Amino acid sequence: MTIKKHPKKVTAWYWAIAISLPLVFLGGLEGILRMSDYGNDYPLFIKNPANPNYLLPRPDIVKRYFAANADIPSVTMEANFLLTDKPQNGFRLFVQGGSTAAGFPYGLGASLAGMLDKRLKATLPEHHVEVVNTALAAVNSFTVLDLTDEIIAQQPDAVLLYLGHNEYLGILGVGSNYTAANSYASTLLFLKLRSLRLFQLLQNSYASLQGHTTAFATEQNNSRTFMAKVAKHKDIPLNSDLYKAGLEQFSDNLQLILNKYQQANIPVYLATIASNLLDQKPFSSEPIAPEIDLALQKIKSTMAGTDQQQAINLANQLAAYIDKTDNASAHYELGRLYVQLNQASGAKQQLELARDLDRLRFRAPSELNAIIRSTAEKYDSVILVDAEQHLSQFSPMGLIGNNLMLEHLHPNVRGYFLLADSFYIALKQQLKLTDWQSVSIEQAWTERPLLPAEEYTGFAKVLQLMNDYPFVEPNEDGKEKPLNLPPATDWQLALGKAVFLKKIDWLSMMKECLTRYQADNNKEMTLKTAVILAEALPHDSQINQYVAQLYAQQNSASLANYYTQRSALAKAR
Repeated sequence: MTIKKHPKKVTAWYWAIAISLPLVFLGGLEGILRMSDYGNDYPLFIKNPANPNYLLPRPDIVKRYFAANADIPSVTMEANFLLTDKPQNGFRLFVQGGSTAAGFPYGLGASLAGMLDKRLKATLPEHHVEVVNTALAAVNSFTVLDLTDEIIAQQPDAVLLYLGHNEYLGILGVGSNYTAANSYASTLLFLKLRSLRLFQLLQNSYASLQGHTTAFATEQNNSRTFMAKVAKHKDIPLNSDLYKAGLEQFSDNLQLILNKYQQANIPVYLATIASNLLDQKPFSSEPIAPEIDLALQKIKSTMAGTDQQQAINLANQLAAYIDKTDNASAHYELGRLYVQLNQASGAKQQLELARDLDRLRFRAPSELNAIIRSTAEKYDSVILVDAEQHLSQFSPMGLIGNNLMLEHLHPNVRGYFLLADSFYIALKQQLKLTDWQSVSIEQAWTERPLLPAEEYTGFAKVLQLMNDYPFVEPNEDGKEKPLNLPPATDWQLALGKAVFLKKIDWLSMMKECLTRYQADNNKEMTLKTAVILAEALPHDSQINQYVAQLYAQQNSASLANYYTQRSALAKAR
């Protein structure tokens, strides 16, 4: 008797074996690498080594996106804490975004998390308030998307988003010197595969073969700022392919982020983003054409006379003439003339065009805010926070400039306070909590969690930033120019200067400030400093108990009780 074979079944088994063998091999290799402790996971949240009752966002989370032997940008996530187990009366918010959301250059005290945490603790005395910062300098929507699932796992009551300026020249930006892949889809794949040890092995091997030739590798670059090193594409014209890729990347990532939070029933407060319109010249522009320069000079000479209406007419004629040009500098100069002519509408139009036509894209163009607004409308769970409009309301002629900005886009202390205030107002309007006890804007400003010493350190960092490209050209040898720091006119500023020069660390500075304020019997600054220290040291029962006593003396029972509980938790660790 002859047994007939079934060729189709044989072929199916053949292909099944052929496909599975490589997968089994790769799986085995992955297992071997993990058992040999190769590579890292870099989880977003880690236990506080000093008190396991608390978690903190991992300070070196940026390593997640780099090969182990790469030259990594010196950006860290500042330590702040949340309870490992969320209490029943917990009210937990998470902040995501880039350097502005993180409070650069001042640090956590100026950040959205820092400004809001202090104010919300007083606003919601019956709740255990935690506003947690997960924002990080130099990152964009890819990193925000990558961290979303881990934030959801921490049971947030809401998430606050302020992002968009780094889509072009941040880490994983379309014009950045550090990109993980050459397309949007491959960058998403990179984020999916990065935790695999086999992928890390390939990534590290490739980096070794490349000989560390990254934007951050050379000795000459070691002292340069991140802005000086990150820009690969320094000429991204409006509506170019690369320009459109940045907008598409942001739009697609934003929808993926919001989809995740909506599926988890977590409301999102999504903010428009602000930048320096009035006082920041375009970083990159063609020279102004002679005929346009002549027209600008004619407007100026007319303004010097008495016929202001004629000057306005000339400005309007020039605006119509250059309407279709892509010369950012021409639009900026005309915008400034409109300001002098007290023509707010014309000034805003020209200054926004100047920003949007700036080819070195360290500031987000207007279209990105349009994406934020239109995307927010698509989701019932998303609350639009018009932070740009809020800052504009506190600016002359509605034009944000050096009144609220330090340079191209990072706010000064008042700017940061108003940014946080825009979220505070939105939270109040949306939550409608019966136990909401509003803290006035005047009180919140007085109690802002930032010391003069920290303000000096931050200002010095901005001077360092603006002492390099793209604000100024470096010396011929490629090194940055000497930095001239402002004089430290009192002991507070002297301490801030010492921190900047790395003569002392932040904690030593804060402890010295507390000692000096106590000696001067400055009760307001003693309390402010002690609170900042207590928040930074949840494992220190003594400082938390001291803050509890200070609040008890002010008859602030809820805050006294809050820090008493923190003190007890520190003792019980």
